Amino acid sequence: MIIVPVKEGENIDRALKKLKRKFEKTGVVREVRERQKFTKPSIKRRETVQKAVYIQKLQQEQS
Repeated sequence: MIIVPVKEGENIDRALKKLKRKFEKTGVVREVRERQKFTKPSIKRRETVQKAVYIQKLQQEQS
């Protein structure tokens, strides 16, 4: 359960912004989207390897 303490006289928009930020940090929405479809473990591994290669290539270009 996400709790956002609201100070007296604080704007509701600001409290909503805090709530949205906390909700985004928990990763609930991302997890729900991942669970909507099944991805094979081999595809997950392939994606992580491709991401690692991409990041390594970017780091080599910078140095």
